[in-house]
Amino acid sequence: MGKKLTTRSEDYSKWYNELVVKSDLAENSGVRGCMVIKPYGFAIWEKMQAGLDKMFKESGHENAYFPIFIPKSYLSKEASHVEGFAKECAVVTHYRLKNAEDGSGIVVDPEAKLEEELIVRPTSETIIWDTFRRWIQSYRDLPLLINQWANVVRWEMRTRLFLRTAEFLWQEGHTAHATREEAVKEAETILDIYSEFAEEHMAVPVIKGTKTEGERFAGAVETYCIEALMQDGKALQAGTSHFLGQNFAKAFDVKFANKEGKQDYVWATSWGVSTRLVGALIMTHSDDNGLVLPPKLAPIQVAIIPIYKGMEQLETISEKVLPLVKELRSKGISVKFDDRDTHKPGFKFNEYELKGVPVRLAIGQRDLENDTYEVARRDTLEKETVGASGIVSHIENLLLDIQENIYKKALNYREQHITRVDSYEEFKQLLESKGGFFLAHWDGTAATEEKIKEETKATIRCIPLGDKKEEGSCMVTGKPSQQRVLFAKAY
Repeated sequence: MGKKLTTRSEDYSKWYNELVVKSDLAENSGVRGCMVIKPYGFAIWEKMQAGLDKMFKESGHENAYFPIFIPKSYLSKEASHVEGFAKECAVVTHYRLKNAEDGSGIVVDPEAKLEEELIVRPTSETIIWDTFRRWIQSYRDLPLLINQWANVVRWEMRTRLFLRTAEFLWQEGHTAHATREEAVKEAETILDIYSEFAEEHMAVPVIKGTKTEGERFAGAVETYCIEALMQDGKALQAGTSHFLGQNFAKAFDVKFANKEGKQDYVWATSWGVSTRLVGALIMTHSDDNGLVLPPKLAPIQVAIIPIYKGMEQLETISEKVLPLVKELRSKGISVKFDDRDTHKPGFKFNEYELKGVPVRLAIGQRDLENDTYEVARRDTLEKETVGASGIVSHIENLLLDIQENIYKKALNYREQHITRVDSYEEFKQLLESKGGFFLAHWDGTAATEEKIKEETKATIRCIPLGDKKEEGSCMVTGKPSQQRVLFAKAY
């Protein structure tokens, strides 16, 4: 299998693009800026969905579905929200086509103009809050904890598979609460769920924090986020949770009768992660040989490759392997016994290495005679010979070890690339020579934040949660600062 990849050190961006395509995750579609997610890539997303969906439901959330189209007037009801998304909206103006009179093809029927244009959802706050108005009457209807798995469209001009596309898949949670405190707690709970999923399932270490006012979600009072560091020293926002205050409730007149019988506006949150997580997974762990996938999200956790001459040998190997496949599957381990006679073993070794399959077993005539398997682990590329009698427990332990090892490797990289800086000159110099996260004092003004962004392309990724307050001076203006914030160049 021709898997020759551009190396990360050569051209990280090109390496990423090649890897996504060559490992059969996704490809560009006939629609500019949109992607086709191929079965192997979608299988990773399905595992992400399953893991997150379980966590959402265990915390009391229910799934629903809302229309893909939003009346333009809905978006106009929350001023900062529409301003935040106006430049990215796809607009439906007509509802019918017809054949051109001159026979040149199909044209839009000018007689079929919509009375009100429809927006293809960039996010669903407005259509959902119009619905919530009908669902909420009293405190007995609260809290309302709703999630939907859907697609959204944000008309991006510069796209990259998984990381930024005009259409992408995601989940978006929308909740309503009786008090401010309940809504804030909800936003923080979801942040913890995202953080746990990133670290425990994706093996991606993240930093939890809040966004600055300039980086907040459009219409939010507070935006919480998790930030991850990729192998090229750039940050990637891996998930956000927003405390919306009463902004959307007031915009859509969503009131409830409280326990005292008085009418009040509900308090809201919204939150989401997307197929961008697949991009984060690739860029955090993969190497110059291909994907490196954490076992918990790998579509195939174990690939078994027979090495044989003639069908008789293959039948003998199959008799040995099929009970092992059955036993592994009974333990919830996904296995592929690749007995295709159309590809040689060397091709298969390369294919599963490129696709990041965590564990690969090989079995040939000598292994049959010795009652052994050759076991290769994808993360370190190490091989060993293991007796058939202990192979199942060995694989179980190996999958746990690989999950832990790739997390530790990513964590070590991040820890080596968090730098405390006190001067603007040092910040600019290290930003170019080292990259990564930088902890620096900032005076809290939008003007200074914008100056840093314009001059260095770095942004404040978050104000870290849980960090000790530390008095200091802004690295740019010298004005007082109460806490260091996290800077980085980002995707």
